Amino acid sequence: MPFMPFNVLGIWFRGLLALALLGGGVYLLTQWYHHREILVTESLPASEDREPVEGGASPAGAEERPTGGEKVRTRVVSWQFGLNRETAFLLGGLALLGWSLGGGWVVSPRLWRRAEPDQPKAETPGDTQRLRLPDGTTLRVESCGPPDGDPVVLTHGWGLDSHEWYYARKELAGRFRVITWDLPGLGASDRPADRDWALEKLARDLDAVLALAGGRPVVLVGHSIGVMITLTYCRLFPEALGNRVRGLVLAHGTYTNPVRTTAKAGLYSALQKPVLEPLCHLMVWLSPLVRVLNWLSYLNGSAHRSTERSSFSGNETRGQLDFLTRYYCQAAPDVLGRGMLAMFRYEATEVLGRIRVPTLVVGGERDNTCRPEASRYMAEAIPGARLRNLGGAKHCGLFEFHGEFHTAVTEFLASEGAFSRPVPRGPEGARPMGPATS
Repeated sequence: MPFMPFNVLGIWFRGLLALALLGGGVYLLTQWYHHREILVTESLPASEDREPVEGGASPAGAEERPTGGEKVRTRVVSWQFGLNRETAFLLGGLALLGWSLGGGWVVSPRLWRRAEPDQPKAETPGDTQRLRLPDGTTLRVESCGPPDGDPVVLTHGWGLDSHEWYYARKELAGRFRVITWDLPGLGASDRPADRDWALEKLARDLDAVLALAGGRPVVLVGHSIGVMITLTYCRLFPEALGNRVRGLVLAHGTYTNPVRTTAKAGLYSALQKPVLEPLCHLMVWLSPLVRVLNWLSYLNGSAHRSTERSSFSGNETRGQLDFLTRYYCQAAPDVLGRGMLAMFRYEATEVLGRIRVPTLVVGGERDNTCRPEASRYMAEAIPGARLRNLGGAKHCGLFEFHGEFHTAVTEFLASEGAFSRPVPRGPEGARPMGPATS
């Protein structure tokens, strides 16, 4: 799932839950191991004759002690399966350990769904190349579709990689030259040499990717942080709008610090300085530990449940759910933490009114990560922008409802978009597009 700064609370909560499940299971099994043999004390009357033992010794594991007129014998008895404390230790420990290492199928019933024929895969159907940046690091860039097709550059969400565009590549590559890239430190792209994940740095990386379009004007498509990078690019390179860039598609994104445009924005804004930012720094410092906890969260199903709630509306397939959830443990936590810290400083409100290229804003009616109001605000502030809300969609509506997203994008590009008309000269107001618009 794409990560936003406020997701750091869930990351640490699920990490502590994973530790509790694993630690609780190990503790109960340790208790069972230490109590699997029980010492039983028996009192024998002093007058009772005992069967002599060869050599005059007591039976193994038994000890006799005189106590007044009685003899006391202790012996070891193995536990018996039944309604007793030892059985509870064993069953409880096995249950917690099983949940910790493989409970996802129980916790997330949507994983029981039948697999669909076209499940997303981390495949590379196009031409892959390494783009070297001035600092010596490289970005993985992939191109597919007709070489002479109109170029479309896709920028994925934070914590994911270019394989997020599995459906978009298949559905757009028949007509357009589709260019996707992995953000620095994600997928197969190198980390920045200076460990800088500021939005301005990522926007300059996007500018370098545009050079691979062969000098032809492109349409920029961004999802989540991809929207932030695109709008930051518009702020840094205003001269490119209408020349190198002929249009924008902004999907499930925001124009300001994402803490301000999410559900419970007031709470998260109050927690940003005292809680969220320190937890992001802690992710960076304790990256190896957080990576282990993220894998445990994936195995115990809590990561799947989080992805269900934040990214999907209930129509996702089993493959789609697991595909996006796997990114939860594949991305390096220190990279995630630094990127989330950079989002706190993001602001692009002022640039919206200066955008003079055709723009399609895509939102989700049930998106609590970037509320529909953020999409509506961008569509109203960008001159001539069109708004398309995907009915019932959450933050990954472009993935879950990829057919509807593809239709909206191709209609925009073909009939009202960047490749079919001149750049608009002035504000026209936001115009709702299609029947699913709010």
